[in-house]
Amino acid sequence: MTPSPSPATTPAPAALGDRLQLMDTFVRIVEAGSLSAAAAQLQATQPTVSRRLQALERSLGVRLLQRSTHVMRLTVDGERCFERAKQLLADWAAFEADVRGARQAPEGTLRVAVPHAFGQEKFVVPLAAFLHAHPSVSVEWLLQDDTRDFIGSGIDCAIQVGEPSDPAVVAIKIGEVPRIVVAAPALLAGQAAPTQAADLAALPWLALRTYYRNEVTLTHAQTGETCRLAIRPRVSTDSLYALRSACLMGLGACIGSAWLLDDDIAQGRLVRLAPDWQAAALPVYLGYPQAAFYPSRLLRFVAAMRAAMPALIPR
Repeated sequence: MTPSPSPATTPAPAALGDRLQLMDTFVRIVEAGSLSAAAAQLQATQPTVSRRLQALERSLGVRLLQRSTHVMRLTVDGERCFERAKQLLADWAAFEADVRGARQAPEGTLRVAVPHAFGQEKFVVPLAAFLHAHPSVSVEWLLQDDTRDFIGSGIDCAIQVGEPSDPAVVAIKIGEVPRIVVAAPALLAGQAAPTQAADLAALPWLALRTYYRNEVTLTHAQTGETCRLAIRPRVSTDSLYALRSACLMGLGACIGSAWLLDDDIAQGRLVRLAPDWQAAALPVYLGYPQAAFYPSRLLRFVAAMRAAMPALIPR
């Protein structure tokens, strides 16, 4: 009979709950920026938080953070593990709460914040499907581009474009928005549309202040080459719709979301400039405040939006 491996050579894996706690601590440390700040959020001592981090590093067999007296930064392994850990924690919370409330029909009101452009066009369709499927749920559909204060605004859930900044929010990446450079034919005055990024600097420009103001960076789709252009916008706005309208009127070139501009290009109202070049795609996140338990109406809504995203914004 083959003897069992000794504990010294095969350590027993930590219980699932322990591993989740270690991952949660790691995520809190990164998002809070320090061990002491994470300890305050977790209502634990700094040595406890440090021991949990060390235990996770031993369990995974990698160094996650480089720490010194004045600075703390993620290692290459830590960067990869951080994103996976956030996703695992969010998925587990959704799974756990969904199982607990599986027999409960979703009901009540959700306050959902959505960017203006998305909220008026793309996400209304899956919202309607969600409400048809759950007739006991009502939704306050709030068009807000700035959703930094979840708790103060009483928001249950938000769809936001761009990287989240609130460490108290569970943020799930659900997609990306490709961005392209366009202009009205009138702006080109009969000239051929520029094909190289460097040629765009001579054009009048419009700026979408949320994402670019006095400089744009474009990347070649095939070679990965980057080109940075200084611009002096004739119009600056924080509205994607106003940007599109100004562009249609021939006031300048702009960088905008492909999903909003594709139809204008197909109809000849706009021309794509330097088509082999594009701005970095914007990440889209679905976020909600951290909590010990989530009502089924929130979990079903999150699942519905995640499932709908690939069809809403194709790559």
